[in-house]
Amino acid sequence: MQRVVEPEIIDRLPPDHPDVIRSRRDLKMINFLMGNERWIARKIHAFPEVRARGIIEIGAGEGTLLQRLSGKYPGIPLRGCDLAPRPAGLPERIAWDQRDVFECLAENSAGILAANLFLHHFEDDELPRFGPLFAKFEVLAFNEPFRTPQTITDARIILPLVGRATKHDMLVSIRAGFLHGELPRLLGLDPAQWRISEETTWRGGIRMLASRV
Repeated sequence: MQRVVEPEIIDRLPPDHPDVIRSRRDLKMINFLMGNERWIARKIHAFPEVRARGIIEIGAGEGTLLQRLSGKYPGIPLRGCDLAPRPAGLPERIAWDQRDVFECLAENSAGILAANLFLHHFEDDELPRFGPLFAKFEVLAFNEPFRTPQTITDARIILPLVGRATKHDMLVSIRAGFLHGELPRLLGLDPAQWRISEETTWRGGIRMLASRV
C-alpha cells in the first residue's frame, strides 16, 4: 500500500463540534483496544533518569496519557502540545501548549518525547522537520497505524461501533500510517546517534522506540 495522507474530518471541525466530541470517545476506545498508552507507559518506565527530566506529548488530544503518567510519576514535569484547547479537568501540574507542534518543540525540551497516533498526519516531506528538534530529547516513543490491507480489514470490524467522523478518519489514518523502517527514515533519525527498535501488533499498530546511543 502506498502511503497517502488525506484530511481527516475532525481536523476541519471546531473542538466543541458533536462529531469531534464523539470522535474523542471513539479514540479512547481504540487506544484501549490497541494498548497504545499502556505500551508508552511501559517503555517510559525503563528510563527513570531520563524520565525525571520530564515528558512531552505532541498531539496530546484530551491528555489521557499525560493524566495516566501524572498519577504514576508525581513530581515529573509533564507537558502536552496540541492545537486543541486545554482539556477540562486536566491536572494543573500538567503544562499545556495550544499551538503548532513545531513551535512548541522549538521552545521546549525534556527527557522523553511521546506521540500517539499523531505523526501520520504529516506528509513525507514534512516529517524531516522533526529531526533537528529531536536533538533535545533522549528517548522517543511513538505509536502509529500499521499500513497494511489486513489493518484495513480488521478496522472495518469495529466501524459499526464508532461515530460518523471516526468511520472516515480511521481508514484515512491507516492509509497514512507506516511500515517497518519508514518512520525512522522519514524523521531522519541517524542510527549512529539513536538506538531504534520497531514492533507491530496484531491490533494494527506499529511502534517505534528510540534512545540516544
